[in-house]
Amino acid sequence: VLSFCSNDYLGLANNSLLISAMQQGVAEAGVGSGASHLITGHHQFHEDLEQDLAKFVGLDDVLLFSTGYMANIAVVTSLLGRGDVVFADKLNHASLNDAALLSRADFQRYAHNNKASLEALLIKSVEKSSAKKTCTRRLIIVDAVFSMDGDIAPVADLLKLCDQYDAYLLLDDAHGFGVLGEHGRGILSHTGVCSPRIIYMATLGKAAGVSGAFVAGNQIIIDTLKQKARTYIYTTAAPPALAFSLSKSLQLIMQGDALRAHLQSLITRLKELLEPLTYWRLMASNTAIQPLLIGSNTDALKLSEYLLTLGLLVPAIRPPTVPENTARLRITLTAAHTMQDVEKLVEALYTAQKFFKTS
Repeated sequence: VLSFCSNDYLGLANNSLLISAMQQGVAEAGVGSGASHLITGHHQFHEDLEQDLAKFVGLDDVLLFSTGYMANIAVVTSLLGRGDVVFADKLNHASLNDAALLSRADFQRYAHNNKASLEALLIKSVEKSSAKKTCTRRLIIVDAVFSMDGDIAPVADLLKLCDQYDAYLLLDDAHGFGVLGEHGRGILSHTGVCSPRIIYMATLGKAAGVSGAFVAGNQIIIDTLKQKARTYIYTTAAPPALAFSLSKSLQLIMQGDALRAHLQSLITRLKELLEPLTYWRLMASNTAIQPLLIGSNTDALKLSEYLLTLGLLVPAIRPPTVPENTARLRITLTAAHTMQDVEKLVEALYTAQKFFKTS
């Protein structure tokens, strides 16, 4: 089948140079790390990758994690506890929500991408801590690119609120790293923001095409995570060969402007071709995540199943992953797609529209 559900945005997962790098990394360092990072599991390949990533995203230091889920839990549970407050966008990824709950901090959610909703919560928090004369840590946590909607968080506005109300900002750039910004440097480059209040997390199994995640931030933040992050301390380090492969992947990302330009042309073309579609509509997104809003769970499943009969794999996303009555097909484009692939999908959707209208 022709897949439209991969997060391999630059098409690097099967890149021959990365396959060779993985083989070389295994030959030099074996298939496992043998211990946690703080014992003997931290290989020179890990260290090299952390330094390369810190330079790439423009922050002081980086700490590697085996998954983005582990990275998000590490940040929130290490920096906050009882008496502190987490402010979260209502459409955040599950890992951010779970991290907030595990931290035991006060968990407050604001309306999606709504600055006024967030500011009202921040004002109440400041007033409460002032009245009680307590020292409260505040952390805003947000997807940089929302995984089910494809829209982008108002990062500059969020950072202004952090400065105004003494909060930190955790940006989950799982779907922006490698794709957005100059040479794929991610949401910080894309929005032009920089601040010691920013804690940056990105995954390495999507646009980077391999596996893992990292957290970047100022030196104090990273040193704190090394000493307190349970998902870093109490787990075996990822295989060094992955880090070796990722160092090669980072080079390909930096050199991948043509891949990103091709991906953007596919996004633009898909939106142009589907604009006249009347029975369903694409949600507002300028990223590789292009959700087609269906509404009904049953209809979303029927459409997904119909496309599969034509050799097109586009999954139906339903509640509780998305809000009630917003079931959708989550179309994701990658640089490995061709313009003909996009046109084939569009043709199938228009054919499906006729079928649904008469059924």
